Amino acid sequence: MKLTAWRVALRIARRDALRAKGRSALVVAMVALPVLGVAGADVVFRSAQLDPGEAVARSIGRADLQIDSLGGGLTVLQAPDPDEGTTVDSPKDGARLTPEQQRSQDTDPATLARQLLPAGSTLIPVGSGPWVSTSTRDGLSKVQTEEADLADPVWQGRITVLDGRPPAAAGEIAATRAFLDDARLAIGDRTTFSVLPGKPYTITAAVEFPGRLRTDTLIGRPGDLVPALKAAAGTEQDKGAGAYEQTRWLVKLPAGASVDWAKVKELNSYGFSAASRSVILDPPARSEVPYFLAQDRYGGGGSYFDRTSVVILATVAGMALLEIVLLAGPAFAVGARRSRRQLGLLAAGGGDRAHVRAVVLGGGVVLGVTGAAVGLVGAIGLVALLRPQAEQYAGSRFGHFDLQPADLLGVMGIGLVTGLLAAVVPAVQASRQDVVAALTGRGSLKPPSKRLAVLGLLMVGGGAALALLGSTSGVGSHTTAVLGGSMIAELGMVALAPFLVGLFGRLGRVLPLGPRLALRDSVRHRGRTAPAVAAVMAAVAGSVAVGVYSASSAEQGRREYVASAPTGAVTLATGWGSAADGALLPQLRGAVESNVPDLGPRADVLGVSFMGDCQAGQSVCGQVDISIPKERRCPADDPDNATGPNGSVTPSPALDDPRCIRHRNYSSTGFGEIPAGDAGVLRNLYGVKDQAAEQALAAGKAVVFDPLYLKDGKITLDLTEAVIYDEPSGTRSPGASPRASASASASASPSPSAPAAPRASASPVAAGGVETVAPSPTAKHVPADGSPLTSRPTVHHLSVDAVLATSSVAGSKAMISPATAAALGLGTAETGSVWLPAKASGSSSIQRASAAVAKVSDGVRFDVERGYRSTTDLITLGLTGFAALVALGAAGIATGLAAADSQRDLTTLAAIGAAPRIRRTLSGFQCGVIAAMGAVLGTICGVVPAVALRKVQALGGAYPGMSPGEAASRAVVVFPWATMGITLVVLPLLAVGLATLLTRSRIVLLRTSG
Repeated sequence: MKLTAWRVALRIARRDALRAKGRSALVVAMVALPVLGVAGADVVFRSAQLDPGEAVARSIGRADLQIDSLGGGLTVLQAPDPDEGTTVDSPKDGARLTPEQQRSQDTDPATLARQLLPAGSTLIPVGSGPWVSTSTRDGLSKVQTEEADLADPVWQGRITVLDGRPPAAAGEIAATRAFLDDARLAIGDRTTFSVLPGKPYTITAAVEFPGRLRTDTLIGRPGDLVPALKAAAGTEQDKGAGAYEQTRWLVKLPAGASVDWAKVKELNSYGFSAASRSVILDPPARSEVPYFLAQDRYGGGGSYFDRTSVVILATVAGMALLEIVLLAGPAFAVGARRSRRQLGLLAAGGGDRAHVRAVVLGGGVVLGVTGAAVGLVGAIGLVALLRPQAEQYAGSRFGHFDLQPADLLGVMGIGLVTGLLAAVVPAVQASRQDVVAALTGRGSLKPPSKRLAVLGLLMVGGGAALALLGSTSGVGSHTTAVLGGSMIAELGMVALAPFLVGLFGRLGRVLPLGPRLALRDSVRHRGRTAPAVAAVMAAVAGSVAVGVYSASSAEQGRREYVASAPTGAVTLATGWGSAADGALLPQLRGAVESNVPDLGPRADVLGVSFMGDCQAGQSVCGQVDISIPKERRCPADDPDNATGPNGSVTPSPALDDPRCIRHRNYSSTGFGEIPAGDAGVLRNLYGVKDQAAEQALAAGKAVVFDPLYLKDGKITLDLTEAVIYDEPSGTRSPGASPRASASASASASPSPSAPAAPRASASPVAAGGVETVAPSPTAKHVPADGSPLTSRPTVHHLSVDAVLATSSVAGSKAMISPATAAALGLGTAETGSVWLPAKASGSSSIQRASAAVAKVSDGVRFDVERGYRSTTDLITLGLTGFAALVALGAAGIATGLAAADSQRDLTTLAAIGAAPRIRRTLSGFQCGVIAAMGAVLGTICGVVPAVALRKVQALGGAYPGMSPGEAASRAVVVFPWATMGITLVVLPLLAVGLATLLTRSRIVLLRTSG
């Protein structure tokens, strides 16, 4: 066709679009919605992507370099920007340290950094303090603490002062906007840390971290905040006393100096990671980065198009575009039907089939471009309007408002292609119509093509197989397999639609007059029924796919959820460090019981310790655990397979060994792996109401909750001897600890806090025998820098009689009575309490109790087990409702298409005296038939992508060595029968009702043609 012919076709299409404003607006909206979503996502993504200058400013402010000491004696592998990836290589067992590793182990990190950096470099400490509780307007809140001189320009870009002035005197701090909003405080207010009750701090500035908007942080002047918190009683949260050792610095280099990639690699060899401004702005080639080479060698990244998020995103986007095409297609078909006589006149006047096709395709071009333009402008405007909300939701500021012309033109192309694809089938059908039939208004009925039906059946089977099998078997990329297979299957169902419409027509013989006429009319005019059914099918398929995927994800979450106590149980655990002091328990229990009514009987839980209580922060402490019988252990986790003196285990190549499959997850309760208590603890904490188990507990036996640990009526307790953590010092070599004498006395004489190790000559007790692996306990020294142990800790094995109890709670592996613990030579101390109310406690009372508990102690764990709560139910319901609205709209379009062809039938009914009710019923059931057929076919189509994506998601969580088949078998697939039933039943009924009510009874009599 010549260009002038296309100009005429586009003018006719524009005129028709303006004549049928309602139908045109509907198509424009269908095209604009995906363009709006894609363009908005592109603008947000591009704006959130930081250019190198913006990224380095957020990372290191105006400094030239940031270095982090990751530990003496280590070697670091990093990306040019360490935020993109950093790994640490520890010395191999038995291997000599390199000169760099030895030097880093023997030298203080700050001193070593000054020696390695250019002379004249200035190191500015990045003071990161502990998480502590501080006062708010309503009580207490946990915050992160840091130190920085915000008046120094070096922090600009990393920390932004929004309001007020930087702290300038002692007792002044800056607070992030997120903290001020949560705490309901303002500049000028005071806040007091719970560990420093007599020293309030005045807030002088509101600040934010541009890359971490939601962080609750208080920033003090250097030397004014973190040392005071460290010195306060109870702030040490780690056993190692070096918890707050300075390990990070911003560096200002002298004029003319820089740190290039070679210097960064040198720093890496001494255990430092380095973010250099010059390296980030001008990164080296990938082949020069050892970190990337190691990732490639071990297959770290995998194919980008095999990543679970990419597969899901591509599948959703592709299926959404296909849905838009199938939904908009009937709208163009309606226009072609209503313009039938006009198109016939065009053909009669000398136009060929190409001209007729061009007119209908011109409508696709006009409406596609209009919809794309509307969606594009709307996307840019919405992102600009909602930018603050988008930044808060993402937790990060945009680098700049970035509009990429190439991206946006491509998005507009999507709208144009969508309009053209939607108009292709109606254009072909319009060009093939008989000219005389078009001019006289007579229809031509053709039987469905058997070849098309066979092709559709093959496409459905092949597409489903490609999506379901290719999602895990590696047929091409997973994205291509899932998206391509799902689209092929849905298009195959579209090709099958005319044949299936004929099968549905056979139900007409058992239906009353109205539905029988509607079904007969749908079968006779399959050319218009099939695309209408395809439109409804596309909408329902999207709804079903979302429903199946969401329900399956929720079920998997429900199965993997590990409850820490029976549903409704209220637990109080004393926590770690100074909070583990049992002296506070009476006050804590009173705080709970006075604020939460109807708690029921209280059960007190005791922690079990060996050679000191680690939970109480004692310098010398052992470990009590339960071991799996050797024949049931995964080889990769068997300590007997240790290859080095520090107890490292060589991973087994047979990771598909059934013994390596984790059958049960455990949830931390704060009471330890093996707590002690009475029958009340058994009921309240584990939900076990078994009289036999209670009697066995009282008789001195252990109660175990996992059969994996039980063999021949016994379990084995592993008692690992004490480990001493050295105090930090300028050197990093292990040596005599000031606590050595304390450890020696602790291991020599039993006490409630540090009982002696069990002796091999101990007489058997009722609970079981004692087997000592080593002759005497010897405390092991661990340097504060985390260097490896020089020998394996000694482990004692105790065989204890036990019984199995079934519990849905996985908070601990087993429990014993206090008497049994004492008989075994183990120490016990009260660590908390648990209540099991008859009905769930109210939220307000729990909040009051939490506030009261926080006022007593900072490190207490207070919790209520609410059970698994799915967050997808409302999402599924909302998406199902949205899909139902889309399906109703598609059914309405289909009814309009049917009405364009049914005027002659309606006229005949009026001529023979049919009541208006019959005419409305016919129109309603025409809509209902289309909605019912589309719902059935859409339900079938929607299952394919949902199941395939679940398999891809399961494969994404596979561990090395897991076969694809095993990974796929871990995918849980659940069908939401309730929502699917609503779609299959309620949607057609609703379509019938709405179409019946909205159909006009008055009939315009047509002239007799021919």
